[in-house]
Parts: sequence; C-alpha cells; structure tokens
Amino acid sequence: MKERGLRKTLIGEVVSDKMDKTRIIRVTRTIKHAFYNKVMKKSRKFAVDDRKNESHTGDTVEIVETRPLSKTKRWRLLRIIQAVKQ
Repeated sequence: MKERGLRKTLIGEVVSDKMDKTRIIRVTRTIKHAFYNKVMKKSRKFAVDDRKNESHTGDTVEIVETRPLSKTKRWRLLRIIQAVKQ
C-alpha cells in the first residue's frame, strides 16, 4: 500500500461558523521585522471543511491540508483543541 506524504497542520481560532459544513479559521503567527527587529503578529484566514458542524466561533482547532474540496477549501478540520462554552 502506498503511503501518503506528510501533511501540513496548523492551529487557529474559528472566526466564522455561519456557513454549513464550512468554517473560517484565523491562524496567527509572530514574526520579527527584518529591519526594525520588532516582533509583529501576522494572521491569515483559511476556509476549512467541517462535515459534522462540530466547531463554533471562538474554538481553538487543528486543521490539516487536503486535496481541493471547492474553490476556496483546501483544509479539513482535524480536531477541536479547546471548545468555548456556549
């Protein structure tokens, strides 16, 4: 049996859960400015496939890359790390 390559995983926060089976996740990272040496936060949003609609706004989740599922979705929900009380 063929083995799959390593897939990228990211940890982020659910920003929007308004769509069915899709979540918007914000992944924040810190970088150091090349010239000013100031530590800055950069964030990026990903459309993530959540088939069971398990995650909600504010949850911390882990996502994994996958094949293209739609025009914008290339990530899948792997697990919920920390759920926010509803």
